[in-house]
Amino acid sequence: MPQIPEKIHELTVGQLSARSGAAVSALHFYETKGLISSRRTSGNQRRYTRDALRRVAFVRAAQRVGIPLADIGEALSKLPEGRTPNREDWALLSEAWRSELDQRIEQLSGLRDRLTDCIGCGCLSMKTCALSNPDDVFGDRMTGSRLAR
Repeated sequence: MPQIPEKIHELTVGQLSARSGAAVSALHFYETKGLISSRRTSGNQRRYTRDALRRVAFVRAAQRVGIPLADIGEALSKLPEGRTPNREDWALLSEAWRSELDQRIEQLSGLRDRLTDCIGCGCLSMKTCALSNPDDVFGDRMTGSRLAR
């Protein structure tokens, strides 16, 4: 990993990418979503302050656990004066996101457990298909295979 001397207070997009592990295109995308910010030089090149590294790390960690970018952006916008999140911020936010993640885990576990039944039937349209026709909602309205496109 390239080292950036301490006396350098701003990073190029390439340096930020190399240090954070995020692709340059991802950094540009994060910037369009307001998750990070840069200033432009007289030559119209982006320059990021060093705290952008922590913001990118925060965004990537939240994404890895399945938090949508909109929720990440909302959380970052609530920080005073747009400051960079710290350990306490992460603790508060992760606690707030925990119930949503628990709910998703429960849903995915249920899907996983019903997946075997679906593969067993092979058609994805039987009355008992738990994935494409949960609780046989289509069976009440029609007969036959209607879900194929």
